[in-house]
Amino acid sequence: MKKIAYILLGVVWIAVITSCSTTRRLADGDLLYTGVRKIEFVSASGEKVPGAVESVAKEPLNVKPNNPLYSPYVRTPFPVGLWVWNNLSTERDTGLRAWLYRKLAKSPVLVSDLQPDQRMEWVEELLDNLGYFGSHAEYETLARRNPRKVRMNYRITVAEPWFYSRIAFPPVEGAVTAKIDSLKASSLLRVGAQYNIDTLSAERQRIASALREESYYYFRPEYLEYLADTLQEPFRVDLRMVTANGVPEEALKPYRIGSLGIELTNPLGGETDSTEYNGIQIRYQRPLKLRPKVMARALTLRPGEPIRVSEIEETLTNLQKLGVFRFVNLSVTPLDSLRGGDALDMQIAAAFDTPLDAELEVDFSSKSNSYIGPGLTFTLRNKNFLGGGEHFSVKLNGAYEWQTGNTSSQLNASTINSYEVGVNTSLMIPRMVAPDFIPRSSRYEAKTTYQAGVALMNRPNFFTMLSANAAAVYDFRSDAASSHSFTPFKLTYNNLLRTTDEFDSLMTDYRYIEMSFQNQFIPAMSYTYTFDRNIGRDRIVWQSTLTEAGNVIGGVQELFGKDARTMFGTPFSQFVKGTTELKYYKALGTKNTLAARLMAGAGHAYGNFDVMPYNEQFYIGGANSIRAFTIRSLGPGSYRPDQQEQYGYFDQTGSFKLEANVEFRFNLLGGLYGAIFVDAGNIWLLQNDPDRPGSQLTASGFLDQVALGTGAGLRFDLSFLVLRADLGVAIHAPYNTGRSGYYNIPRFADGLGFHLAIGYPF
Repeated sequence: MKKIAYILLGVVWIAVITSCSTTRRLADGDLLYTGVRKIEFVSASGEKVPGAVESVAKEPLNVKPNNPLYSPYVRTPFPVGLWVWNNLSTERDTGLRAWLYRKLAKSPVLVSDLQPDQRMEWVEELLDNLGYFGSHAEYETLARRNPRKVRMNYRITVAEPWFYSRIAFPPVEGAVTAKIDSLKASSLLRVGAQYNIDTLSAERQRIASALREESYYYFRPEYLEYLADTLQEPFRVDLRMVTANGVPEEALKPYRIGSLGIELTNPLGGETDSTEYNGIQIRYQRPLKLRPKVMARALTLRPGEPIRVSEIEETLTNLQKLGVFRFVNLSVTPLDSLRGGDALDMQIAAAFDTPLDAELEVDFSSKSNSYIGPGLTFTLRNKNFLGGGEHFSVKLNGAYEWQTGNTSSQLNASTINSYEVGVNTSLMIPRMVAPDFIPRSSRYEAKTTYQAGVALMNRPNFFTMLSANAAAVYDFRSDAASSHSFTPFKLTYNNLLRTTDEFDSLMTDYRYIEMSFQNQFIPAMSYTYTFDRNIGRDRIVWQSTLTEAGNVIGGVQELFGKDARTMFGTPFSQFVKGTTELKYYKALGTKNTLAARLMAGAGHAYGNFDVMPYNEQFYIGGANSIRAFTIRSLGPGSYRPDQQEQYGYFDQTGSFKLEANVEFRFNLLGGLYGAIFVDAGNIWLLQNDPDRPGSQLTASGFLDQVALGTGAGLRFDLSFLVLRADLGVAIHAPYNTGRSGYYNIPRFADGLGFHLAIGYPF
């Protein structure tokens, strides 16, 4: 009865809201704007209006009404804020009624606020800018049942486009116009192209940037103008670029760098002193916290050399990248102080930041292996450890994690909860620490990082493992789109401190698992190449990693006639492993994206062990993989462990992985996004394992061994992080489920996997 009463109360509340007026307080003559019914485009040429042109023209018309659902066309059926504004207004500042009004009331969006006449002019101006001269936009208001509520209809007649018939640059009359004339070959303007004011602006900016790069420091885009003749031929534009009247004489002269100085200030002040290094005057407050050699290396400017804007920007960027300054500014001799000279004095002002900072972070993490849980991290960092911008940090961390997803088909989630504690240290040097004969560029960021750490992981029903590691990493860029990460040295040591009787029995029965978890050293080298480029509004990312372990030290031992294949009496791993991943993001509209990923990886172990270390093997499934299946519940191949065996998931790793994902992400409301996705893939073994029948990669039955899932999800974008919830639906399992046909999920509920996560899956 109580449930029925709540339902009746809800129905009455909805009826009250919908029956009350949402226009009662409107002034005489005011009309409530309730959105757009239709935006119609008509082409004067008979051709279909391009979608990009429609998007531009619609922008001024996309005005949200009150309580929008799909703006500006659809509203929610319950305009609570508008109802409160009309019916709960009060002159009192206290009381429940006043509180509800302050919290819920939304002012009405009126047609007079919309200013449709001005918006029509705006639309016509935008179309003129795209070369559709003479286009016409008009509107009409459509009354609802309540005559004080109206919707808008828009009709936009798009005129025929205009094209360039002739393009002329300024005649050569001096050094500047000669430089402009030399840039014609790479012009953004082409005869036969459609008139576009954005292209005209971009061409002016391109030429001005090129001149400033050629030492014409004071030249600006506004010093170039266009003359357009549209009277010679219908729908054709004769265009001429000219230099503007009254261009300052200083803008037409090239300049070189005069004196160059740096002024450094400390957070707590100090006595001022000065020094000189390589012709650079340095004024500072004692003590000098940054070595002059480091500052000189960051500067690409040199006294007496021609001024190039790119070098100014690079110098400021290099100083900021040191990470030791709160701000860096550069000032140049002002125009009114030049007095006809051709040298510009430059002064850099930089303020040191506090060298030490501490950070305490409490978070709720979501990992690629579907584990989520709270974590605590304390970091102490020195941002100028050795006086050269080196960052030294000590990080203490602890975390408790549990697994998300549908685990009912295999093992209870609580049996694989874990905690982890650790300490990590790192020293980041903001340059390549390498022999001088190795070429390097100062144009792009480069850094060298030395790391060392130790972690303790506890799986209560399985084992306690100690893992220690040390590494040296070089990160650098070869161009704007290509980045490289080279790890010439990484040493990891894994040691099982404690195991349960059940886990010992498992390792005894399965040599594969025993070798995966055996105490061992992993001396490794790796290289990662990443290509990341925007193509218009789209983006493509390709990342490949190659890792080898044990080959160098094994070769050295063989060279000296040793065949122990041990380090300090402990065997070391030998394997090679490669992965490649291609991601593509296609923009569909302003807030919708089609994202796709294809990933493949393979590894081969030899020497001391027939299998790679457990944390180097491939697995599949989970929140960032095939979301219809939980982590390590698939593969290898068509193999499936005994479902009564709670440790079976240890078997579900492989030496080859193939995965593909497609996801359509669309905006629902504000920062709330929806997603529809399809995931496919599996893992396999490259060598036969009689203990896991059906696990080897073969051409026979390959497609039947590819798992397939689909699903939908929600993403809430908080700008600083994305909260994600996905519901995966299994379509095809790669193992025998007892049901025939491609859709072989015994029950629909068995194929559901729910995941909570942070961030996008890819």
